[in-house]
Amino acid sequence: MNSLTAQEVIAALGLAPHPEGGFFRETFRAPASVTAPFAPVSRAASTAIYFLLRAGEFSAFHSVLSDEVWHHYLGGTLELHTIDRQGMHQRVELGPNLQHGECPQWVVSAGTLQAARVIGDGFALCGCTVAPGFDFADFSMPSRVELATRYPALSDLIESFTR
Repeated sequence: MNSLTAQEVIAALGLAPHPEGGFFRETFRAPASVTAPFAPVSRAASTAIYFLLRAGEFSAFHSVLSDEVWHHYLGGTLELHTIDRQGMHQRVELGPNLQHGECPQWVVSAGTLQAARVIGDGFALCGCTVAPGFDFADFSMPSRVELATRYPALSDLIESFTR
């Protein structure tokens, strides 16, 4: 593992609380802009953040209108859950243990619901790269009731990853 605590990483990287849970800081916003494929609006070509989750916390189900690439940097294994627009659930473990099926990187397609938590103790530090770039106007965090109504077969999972 590592010798840093979650609080030390949060302080060292200047992370702040994220609305979905966890802590983040934007580290890159491309100066070039593109027209987003989902609306006639301009967005940065790409953005990147640090994202840290502590054990016992979760990133609530949310979606963005752009593709998002997760990168595992440090700490424990991150359990990432996705639900696509057809209601198909997928669970992926992000981490450095390739021999145990973990992935150091994973792509969440545009519009796909995603939620995450740390497996075990400690924390996980990841990066998220979004293209076209992230904008809170493109961010959605549906309520527990809305998601359970939309995906009744996944109600237990939805309850675990919503507030």
